[in-house]
Amino acid sequence: MEHRSGSPDAGAEAAEAGRSGSAAQGSGIAGSEAGGPGTAGSDPEGPGTAGSDPDARWLALLMHAAFFLLLGASLTRFLMRHPGEDRTPWIIALSITLAVLYLLGPVLGSRPTPRRLTWLAVLVVVWMVLVVLAPSFAWCAVPLFYTGLRILPPRAALALVALLTVFVVAAQLRLADGFDPNLVLAPPAVAAVATAVFVHMQRQAVRQRELATRQRELIDDLLRTRRELAATERREGTLAERQRLSMEIHDTLAQGLSSQQMLLQAADRTWSADPDAARRHVRTATGIAERNLAEARRFVHDLAPADLAEGGGLEAALHALAARESAQAEGALTVVHCHVEGTPHAPLPDRVQSALLRIAQGALANVREHAGATAAGLTLTHLDDRVVLDIGDNGRGFTAEPEGVRGARTVRGHGLPAMRARVRQLGGTLTIESAPGEGTVLSAEVPLTTTEDPT
Repeated sequence: MEHRSGSPDAGAEAAEAGRSGSAAQGSGIAGSEAGGPGTAGSDPEGPGTAGSDPDARWLALLMHAAFFLLLGASLTRFLMRHPGEDRTPWIIALSITLAVLYLLGPVLGSRPTPRRLTWLAVLVVVWMVLVVLAPSFAWCAVPLFYTGLRILPPRAALALVALLTVFVVAAQLRLADGFDPNLVLAPPAVAAVATAVFVHMQRQAVRQRELATRQRELIDDLLRTRRELAATERREGTLAERQRLSMEIHDTLAQGLSSQQMLLQAADRTWSADPDAARRHVRTATGIAERNLAEARRFVHDLAPADLAEGGGLEAALHALAARESAQAEGALTVVHCHVEGTPHAPLPDRVQSALLRIAQGALANVREHAGATAAGLTLTHLDDRVVLDIGDNGRGFTAEPEGVRGARTVRGHGLPAMRARVRQLGGTLTIESAPGEGTVLSAEVPLTTTEDPT
């Protein structure tokens, strides 16, 4: 025993033990602060290490510093109080051994491996021997509390804390001059508070890690969704542009090539019997070819209709189209009229003008090829909130089928779906009125307030 009860130095030991008990409460709480966040910043190997969290790393360093401070203070106190005793070399050797063992802890990692558990057991045994030889080393147990709580499973950690607390109480009673309830109750209370704080902060750290993991998953999902949405928008934009180009080509180049084919076939049939008529067919086909060449060059330039690019707006383009169709009329079709009603309050958007001109071109191509009409008319009507284009003919007419019924029955017939698509993109409607023997009227109505299409 370090002291015999009743010796003059025992009173000083008892008084210092009381002061140490109060200081230990503060040390216990400080240790819990260091141990708890250490779990929050744990590395992948296990809880309780400082990891990559700067705050947890500094708190862990503070806890280690507290251990060496308590160990050094205890050794200094023993040497000052008991100089030259026989057990002094053992106390010094065990103190150095305890310090070296404690320094080896971070090297061994934080997972409860057999080597790590062996290290902890040796550390605790050396400390117990020190406490038996010199009770003033008892308060070095405070950092050992958190070493055990970080390494061991919960039940084993609580058992170790209880064992260390029993040694602390026994050491304080040895230092006391008599029985002191405070020395019996204070260490367990400090140990209980420190353990509760550590366990609470450990659970908080686990919840924070889970929350951070969920947040990372949500961020990853958001980024993935944004990438998928961007890819979908690009695909939709590509498809919309392909559809627009297909309609442009159908209403200009394809219709022109079809007319040239019909004219050249007619010229071939009449070349021997009526050379003048054949030459007229060839000249007409040449005019159509020139017009198609202008359209093709315009596609390369900016994909705007050639008639609109020449200036004058939609009205001038429709008049030019009617005049050209009348001059190049073949077969039954002899004349195409154009009429404009009303005055626009503002210039029509370019997309509206382009779409209506393409619809007029496609509709007249259908009249020329299929209607057997002698006359056709274009009527452009400007209203307050919309513009309407009517294309009528006095041909043979047909039984109008609902949209989408024709399907893929024939390769031809792309014209009407293309017209509907153009009008739909502008928020308008396309209606067809026809009956066998009564001609056909096609009406494209486009509102002027919702013409902008996000695609």
